[in-house]
Amino acid sequence: MLSPQTADRQPRRVGLMGGSFDPVHSAHVELAEVALRHLQLDEVRWIPVGRPWQKARQLAARDDRRAMVELATAHEPRFKVDPIELDRDGPSYTRDTVQALQDAATEPTEWFLIIGQDQYANFPTWQGWHDLLQALTLAVACRGHDLPVAPTAMQGMSYRVVELPLPPLAISSTDIRARLARGEDPISLAPELVSEPVARYIATHQLYAPGGAPR
Repeated sequence: MLSPQTADRQPRRVGLMGGSFDPVHSAHVELAEVALRHLQLDEVRWIPVGRPWQKARQLAARDDRRAMVELATAHEPRFKVDPIELDRDGPSYTRDTVQALQDAATEPTEWFLIIGQDQYANFPTWQGWHDLLQALTLAVACRGHDLPVAPTAMQGMSYRVVELPLPPLAISSTDIRARLARGEDPISLAPELVSEPVARYIATHQLYAPGGAPR
């Protein structure tokens, strides 16, 4: 809740970076760093998902995913890891997270939701997407070309959207998990695919190992 003394201050600019981060990889970090520079953010809030309602597969344990994000982001003081969704029961809806963050804000804040092109294309499938469009600015990562055409359901609507120019990076959590499941050494993936601290964590805790299951 904002106090009268803070209501007239210049708003802080905060980016929200949500995801399963299973595992967090170099492209995630690159996107957050681009957002810091391009949007002149004061902070990027990393929000590991608790229970993703649009994913059927089992994720690695919440504590492991949070630990990997903390390791991957420790180099940048403007990166903050927020366990709000990990600590909340039930499905993780971005609408609920944004509402909770806005309610808890103690100073004027401008919010940016950092998403990829696939998330932008599917945005009208999100719970409470109309409310989200009014609550924040969409910051869409664009790899090598302009902002894509808006989803049909959003065309003609008034909302705030900005482009985040991101160099082509052929990195995905799905590919990393597959390589580890085939027996590749986690350390061999650093630093191109994952940071060295994250690679060591995966190796130490035997995450995504052949024949294994998420802890």
